[in-house]
Order: sequence, then C-alpha cells, then structure tokens
Amino acid sequence: MDILKRPLVTEKMTALNESGKYAFEVGKNANKVEIKKQIEKIYGVTVEKVATMRVQGKLKTKNTKAGVVSGRKPTVKKAIVTLKKGDIIDFYNNI
Repeated sequence: MDILKRPLVTEKMTALNESGKYAFEVGKNANKVEIKKQIEKIYGVTVEKVATMRVQGKLKTKNTKAGVVSGRKPTVKKAIVTLKKGDIIDFYNNI
C-alpha cells in the first residue's frame, strides 16, 4: 500500500512550515497511525499530531470539436503533520 505519495510544497503549506507543520498527499486508505510511522521512519523526526482530510476532485469541462467534454479530477487525501518543537524536514536537501 502506498502511504506517502508526495509532499505538498505550495505557498500556503510552506507558510505552515514556520510553525512545524508539513503537508503530504497520502493514499486514500492510509490512517493516522500508518502516516505517523512512515514519516518518522523516512525523515527521522518525531511526529506529535496528524490531521487528515479528503479533498474532492474538481469538475472540469472543455469544449472540443466533438462537443462538450466534462470530467472530474481525482479525489485525494492530504495529511498535515505537526512535528516536535525543534524538528524540521528539508525537502530541498537532495536537489
């Protein structure tokens, strides 16, 4: 099972990094305990709190020669992880 898919590096989530919170896109069936264990194992930090949310995919419509084509982006699950004070995750370490 794919627990951690990718870190979310956006302006809003980067602003949360100052307070020790980091966001990840996770698998739809992943629970908070699995997410906590995976992050502690990969990044070597101590996780205090995990908040999860499901974000429903947006409707998308476009006009083509064949007519109007509509669909939906996939639904994703996000996790916002709060780390112990003093711990940090450096996503740009290997660039």
